Amino acid sequence: MADYKSININVFGKKSVETNPDVIYWKKLGVPVFLREYGPVDYIDFSPIEPHHFAVTSSVRVQVYNPVTRLLYKNLSRFQKNAYGGSFRSDGKLLCAGGEEHEVKLFDVAAKTLLRVFKGHTGAVHRCYFTIDNTHVVSFSDDQTVTYWDIPSEQKILSFKEHSDYVRAGAVSPVSPDIILSGGYDNYVKMYDKRSESVVFNVNHGAPVESVLFLPTGGIFLSAGGTEIKVWNALQGGKLLAQFHNHHKTVTCLKLASRGSRILSGSLDRHVNVYDVATFKRLHTLDYSNAVLSLGISANDETLAVGMVDGLVSVSRREAALKPTKRERQKVVFKYGSDVVDPTVDVILNNEKQVKLPLYSNYLKKFEYSKALSMVLGKRTINKQPNLTVAVLKELIARKALHETIAGNNPKIVLSLLTFLIKNIGDYRFTRVLISVANIFLDVYEDNITSCGLEAVMLFQKLADKINEEVNITESLLALEGCINLVMSASNSGNIQMGTSAAVNTSATLTQSESGKDFVVQVN
Repeated sequence: MADYKSININVFGKKSVETNPDVIYWKKLGVPVFLREYGPVDYIDFSPIEPHHFAVTSSVRVQVYNPVTRLLYKNLSRFQKNAYGGSFRSDGKLLCAGGEEHEVKLFDVAAKTLLRVFKGHTGAVHRCYFTIDNTHVVSFSDDQTVTYWDIPSEQKILSFKEHSDYVRAGAVSPVSPDIILSGGYDNYVKMYDKRSESVVFNVNHGAPVESVLFLPTGGIFLSAGGTEIKVWNALQGGKLLAQFHNHHKTVTCLKLASRGSRILSGSLDRHVNVYDVATFKRLHTLDYSNAVLSLGISANDETLAVGMVDGLVSVSRREAALKPTKRERQKVVFKYGSDVVDPTVDVILNNEKQVKLPLYSNYLKKFEYSKALSMVLGKRTINKQPNLTVAVLKELIARKALHETIAGNNPKIVLSLLTFLIKNIGDYRFTRVLISVANIFLDVYEDNITSCGLEAVMLFQKLADKINEEVNITESLLALEGCINLVMSASNSGNIQMGTSAAVNTSATLTQSESGKDFVVQVN
């Protein structure tokens, strides 16, 4: 004989948060180690070469750390004023950094030697990068210029002055040494071609630009400023492909991760968001203790460093799974490697332990429905586990026993049932079942509700008011749905130009409340 199967009370539980592989992947980052700097962390950059040292630019120095031990590897302190934007060359041997001294300095990382000093700017240099050919440096300055430098001769080759405000963001093309991208506080992002010595095109971001980023192909780039991140197609003259704003404060930095398939964005709202490059959908969010100014991630995603406004650098490392030792491998071979095995196997039937049923399930098993209902309508149960009460009510409806159970109960149970209905009939998890319970209750007590006492009559009136309130809410939501559809259709027909703006998804509309469809209780 099969064992009695208890009712499932988890059906009415709250839904768990939907997870995806990226959530699991990014949660595997270990407990962060915090490094203390003397000022806000302006920039973080990882060396492309293993072991992927990372440079932290803060105050009057650039410090290079070991990502495994999180200890200081090199200290580059040849600055008299604040340093900005220290970044590695593709071979990891050289590092360039700007600063308040209006200069760009070039260092040998291993020897800590100052190799070159590029002079010519009249304002602070906030960003500088090596081009893909490793023989030139591009700098972006508060003097509103973008300058192209030659490393061997230590001379300025070309300078662009196209911005009308500070230039605080920049990037170099990953496929061409001649293509440069700059972002300024004049809201514009400009692309330059060194060969023609002119601006190829410019786009208006709509807010002061804090960061720009090329995707690996070089044909698409991103700009961040204000609370928005915008995606542009460089091959189509700066056509806007998409825009998304998942931050509620200024976005300060952008980085690529997972070999170019993920985008990381940091913001003053203390969050780092992870996006899919293909869909630009947010996949995961990392939280930090203070406003995020900079971030960097190693090429293999093993180490994530995030710099904050209070001078803290959070360094999280993905811990590798421990490999079994030689002795453990030998044990496994000894255990399973023997070829002397008896082919006969004894069949053993284990006596399964009988599962102890909850008390309400025992009552249901014995068809003692009144006792089961009385138990789940207790104050502790209806306050702490309303899903259990609804599950038992649903089971009684399925057994066609609720009508007789309610009719045969004392006034105390009737009062408890009415109180439970008033409290939970508006909960979307329980509405469908509780409306059926309310209809059955009306069938039983519609004509003789006064037999249960004056308190029951008052609770019955409160239930009627509650149902009227839910109906009014449903009607208001339907009216709101109509207004939203009208506004969205008007914007689609006249105001959105698909060639110059990002596509807007208008397919998501409010759906009619399921509880609104199922209200069949008539209240006079």
